[in-house]
Amino acid sequence: MADLKRYAIWGSAGHAKVLAGVVGLLQGRVIALFDNREVPSALPGVPVHIGDEGFQRWADSQPELANVLGLVAIGGAGGRHRIEIQRRFRTRGLRVACIVHPQASVDASAVLGAGTQVLAQAVVAADAHVGEACIINHRASVDHECNIGNGVHVAPGATLCGLVTLHDNVMIGASAVVLPRITIGENAIVGAGAVVTRDVPANAIVVGNPAHLLRT
Repeated sequence: MADLKRYAIWGSAGHAKVLAGVVGLLQGRVIALFDNREVPSALPGVPVHIGDEGFQRWADSQPELANVLGLVAIGGAGGRHRIEIQRRFRTRGLRVACIVHPQASVDASAVLGAGTQVLAQAVVAADAHVGEACIINHRASVDHECNIGNGVHVAPGATLCGLVTLHDNVMIGASAVVLPRITIGENAIVGAGAVVTRDVPANAIVVGNPAHLLRT
């Protein structure tokens, strides 16, 4: 079982530090970092491998990739990148990790997709469905029966009231509030602190209280 607690993280910046902290709390360890840029390691003593070539060389050197769990440390509106990298992990035989901070609350009836991250003090309530490669960030709240697509990021302190639907690759900004039964279309961005009182179309950026269209 010890082998199942080895993690590899794509991304070597602040979010990698956050995920490494959760890994440590779960009695795991990070053995490798990957990044598309020449950057310093976010974690002392953990090497950074650059780009897909670096990842492939590292993977070739590992005898038991099925016992390594992959995490993606790309936040913001980077849902498509998280999904792509998770696919890359699977192609090489890594497991895609779903990770939940010990201080988060996930109801037993909730469903979390592969690679989803639920961070400290976040809540995922009864019968909520969260897709793959999502981030439910610190103190974010996903209330009962919400339906969240793939690659969604709910930023720190944001609140989704009950029965909210978020389609793929939506970004909900910090401390934003989405009122009950609202639907937000694919690739939409809700600005920090916005209060969403009506449905948001795909590819829209909305801001303010009440939220209004800024641009598409």
